[in-house]
Amino acid sequence: MTALLLPLLPGTLCAASLAALTRTHGQMRLYAAAAGVLSVALALRAVLRRGPLAVPDGPAPRQATGSWTCLLLAYAVLGDGLLRTAITGGPDGLPDGTADGDWPLTLAPLLALTLAVAPATWTAGLYLTRAGRKLATSRGLEDFAASVRPVLLGAVALFLGALAALVALCAPVLDTEPVSPAVLALGALLFVARLLTVHGFTHAPRVILVLTAVGQLLAPATVFAARLPGCTALGAPVEALATAWGPAAVPVLTCGAGALTLLVHASRTLTRASAHLRPEQPR
Repeated sequence: MTALLLPLLPGTLCAASLAALTRTHGQMRLYAAAAGVLSVALALRAVLRRGPLAVPDGPAPRQATGSWTCLLLAYAVLGDGLLRTAITGGPDGLPDGTADGDWPLTLAPLLALTLAVAPATWTAGLYLTRAGRKLATSRGLEDFAASVRPVLLGAVALFLGALAALVALCAPVLDTEPVSPAVLALGALLFVARLLTVHGFTHAPRVILVLTAVGQLLAPATVFAARLPGCTALGAPVEALATAWGPAAVPVLTCGAGALTLLVHASRTLTRASAHLRPEQPR
């Protein structure tokens, strides 16, 4: 029962924290935000230390990608608002914790992604169970690869469907769009990266997460750099992209490309029989 309910804890705590933020002001809001971040982080750590999303050989692979994952989540909350404000000449101050400030926050992605920890855990468990059964009944390596690849793709599709439903449910509460390609792209990236890490393939997720985070950080950086004398052209590509498709185009492109790359990699590595033997050392 604990294994089924524990994945619900991060989303529940995040929802409670966001509710507390709407009812507090000034310094109390800062305390509520700090308490919310700490409680959600501890809940996520508990989920990632046991069950289908746990790394068998200890915390080393988790630490290797944890900081970059945090940067991606931070950009999901702060990045679009910063980019939009930077293009118009701001910001003139730090975020004030509201969606209407000079540097607006977007809290819907954070709530949807923490709520999605539960379906991610259950979907990963379903994938591990089905892959284990395929391994036991397959007549050869090629037969196993052919039978487990649809299971992998189905697991990713099932998770994305659950995440899309959560985004739609969160939209009326937080007054956001019911469809968010940026959240779906980020969710797919983190889910596939975790599946690879769980099976010991840590190098590709680490590289892709680093490249994705750096790509997102460079977007507002080039806009700010364009304010320097003679550097106007630096920000032109990002400004043109944001003008045409909105600031969310940056995470959609970066996370989408990263997720697709990892999914192609996973379709080759996680369809090997050796990947499901739960090796002790990462590859």
